[in-house]
Amino acid sequence: MKIGISSTGNTMESALDPRFGRCAYFVIHDTDAGRNEFIENAARSASGGAGIAAAQQMIDSDVGAVITGNMGPNAFDVMKNAGIKVYRCADADIETALKLYSDQKLALIDSAGPAHAGMGQGGH
Repeated sequence: MKIGISSTGNTMESALDPRFGRCAYFVIHDTDAGRNEFIENAARSASGGAGIAAAQQMIDSDVGAVITGNMGPNAFDVMKNAGIKVYRCADADIETALKLYSDQKLALIDSAGPAHAGMGQGGH
């Protein structure tokens, strides 16, 4: 399975970015191959619809789960409709977030956060 993680940078030591639609990078972790791929978030500079575009990027990357801090209602609906589970994590680097996920210590996000949570208003 592939897991998408919102990240501030392109290394495993980078901090998880709590902003899903406006994060700088996504880490695509392949649990089967044990491989990580870093991709730029193509939606981060979008004037609108960043969450939906970022969610589509995760669908295109064939992820089965996403780890992030917050997710707005539009992106959440896209993920839910695609059958992708979303998990909340805060104040962790990418390696720690993956460890928490594998230890089943992350909470499943079962409802969307506020719209535009990533527009400078997300939790840090």
